[in-house]
Amino acid sequence: MVSFEMNDQKKIGLGLTGFGIFFSFLGIIFFFDKALLAMGNILFLSGLMLTIGLKSTLQFFAKPKNYKGTISFGAGFFLVLVGWPVIGMILESYGFIVLFSGFRSILAVFLQKIPILGWIFQQPFVTSFFDRHGCKRVPV
Repeated sequence: MVSFEMNDQKKIGLGLTGFGIFFSFLGIIFFFDKALLAMGNILFLSGLMLTIGLKSTLQFFAKPKNYKGTISFGAGFFLVLVGWPVIGMILESYGFIVLFSGFRSILAVFLQKIPILGWIFQQPFVTSFFDRHGCKRVPV
């Protein structure tokens, strides 16, 4: 069994990923501000690389089943940097959904284990929604 050791590099990576999501959110709120969106993209990718490692990040984006998501996310990233933030964010969003759609079941289990709000996600109608949309229950 592989243990997830939380060293300083992974803590910094999670912080950078969080700041990347925050800056991207601010960039969208401020009517697709190019600078905030570009900073959010750079922070998100650098945080991802620090969290799971450079080799694992490259392997994740280079998987054959992830090509469509990688290309659309990369094209959106480029368009945001060039100065077309709306079209770039649409492409990035599509790429993000395609790339990370395999983690839905992990997200469902995580949401059910949140201390205060977890009981909402454990209700029968919510769990049936997760089951209908392809989120298989995994033991954690």
